Amino acid sequence: MPLSPHSRRRATLIGMTAVLLWSGSIGLFRSISEIFGPTGGAALIFSVSALLATLASGWPRLSAIPRAYLLIGGGLFVAYEISLALALGLAHDRAQALELGMLNYLWPSLTVLLAVLSRQQRGSLLLLPGLGLCLAGIGRVMQGDGGGSLTHSWQSIIDNPTAYLLALAAAFIWACYSLVTRLLGRGERVIPLFLAATALVLWGKYLLGEEPPLPFHPGGLLQVLLLGVFTATAYSCWNHGVQGGNLTLLASASYFTPILSMVLASLWLGVTPGAGFFGGVAMVSLGSLLCWWGSRS
Repeated sequence: MPLSPHSRRRATLIGMTAVLLWSGSIGLFRSISEIFGPTGGAALIFSVSALLATLASGWPRLSAIPRAYLLIGGGLFVAYEISLALALGLAHDRAQALELGMLNYLWPSLTVLLAVLSRQQRGSLLLLPGLGLCLAGIGRVMQGDGGGSLTHSWQSIIDNPTAYLLALAAAFIWACYSLVTRLLGRGERVIPLFLAATALVLWGKYLLGEEPPLPFHPGGLLQVLLLGVFTATAYSCWNHGVQGGNLTLLASASYFTPILSMVLASLWLGVTPGAGFFGGVAMVSLGSLLCWWGSRS
């Protein structure tokens, strides 16, 4: 049964809540990985997230979840979370973690393109310059300060290709997950299950890997709890938004996530962005407005 315009707007607003919550995750992901390791830290985060999501919404009924969504959507969700968590954890330093976070935020533009190409959402030609401007803005933010920043970024990719490939893969995977959720999700609440599956895979990798034992770190555990709350709430809101709201508007609004995320992450990690950050802010903001205008019905 089609949703009413009011319900559709409400679902879109709920989905946008995820954008705000995700903005605080990059810095926390990095600082937690510094304390507990890339895999161990991520396993702790998603274990807490799964527990909180289950307490909030209950464990989903497996029989009610379409099998195709359970396999495809669940697989994409787990792959995305592991790719992003390991990319941030494998960064050589905190400044590189910010660059990887920016690369991951290519997913909104990919979501818009896939939504229009698959005819899930209408779009005009105005989307093209809007998307291009957003992508250029993210690239400008990644370049940082100084004329040699592009060379520096390229050298960083060569020195740490695994982390950059994981961040890029995460962007593609999440765009596909958003579309699959809209097509196959049927409104079922699956986030507790997907978060638990992610935690299970990460614990398996941790036990089979060579990371040291997890230390007892009260401050780190508090960060895990905070990010667990952010993660459980954000993904529940996002799933609700993409299933019942305006997918292109949600993806376009997500272009503001890199900017807010970089501000919060730089403050949390004590990394000062270069002067190019401000030019990137203006480009991404203007591109987002063009995307919104081009995606109006």
